[in-house]
Amino acid sequence: MRVRPVPGLNVSVDADGRLDVAAPARRFRCGPAGTAMWLALCQHDGDVAAAARMLASLWETEPDNARADLDIWVEEMRDAGLVRSEPRLP
Repeated sequence: MRVRPVPGLNVSVDADGRLDVAAPARRFRCGPAGTAMWLALCQHDGDVAAAARMLASLWETEPDNARADLDIWVEEMRDAGLVRSEPRLP
């Protein structure tokens, strides 16, 4: 699965590493872990599996645990209307 930001987002990261994602009618803020997830997804062109593997390596945790955390975070972003999922192309 690939995750893409919806059009029209304003994204910023403050000096403390907190991510702020805003659209005209909604806003989502999170701490450094969420910022790392956002950046990992950006670095891997929205590929959730690849982003989770990178995070697991950085965080020195099991890949399944990083994937579970990332899936929960992506679902929160999707529920907020800030990202959309796209099927993987063969």
